[in-house]
Amino acid sequence: MQNMNATQLMNQHKLKITSSRELLLNILHQSAKPLCYEELKKELVMDKTTFYRNMTTFEDAGIVNGFESEDKKRYFEISKTPHAHFVCKKCYEIECLNEISIDNMIDYEVDNFILHGICQSCNIQKNHDVR
Repeated sequence: MQNMNATQLMNQHKLKITSSRELLLNILHQSAKPLCYEELKKELVMDKTTFYRNMTTFEDAGIVNGFESEDKKRYFEISKTPHAHFVCKKCYEIECLNEISIDNMIDYEVDNFILHGICQSCNIQKNHDVR
């Protein structure tokens, strides 16, 4: 969706265009990180079932990538260049790791590459608490 707006993207994938779908895609496009339903619900005019039905439609069309995190929530982002994610098992924060290359995965189709551990902020706090 780098050069296409939500309407063009839905047209390209032959999806029905609705204001709710446009809103979803625009929010995801503007986000610097994957988002879950709980982070989006205050901006949406749809219930949880409709949200997940739309996200499944977007995933099936290849518009959106989704994955489950440590907190058992499903997170979504616009499909762009495949990249890694780091999920903190302490605070559940998700970071996009664009500097980790998965370009050498020739003959593989990579949707998500997810690393789990303790993020820099939590690790610094943990080390500070030990002192």
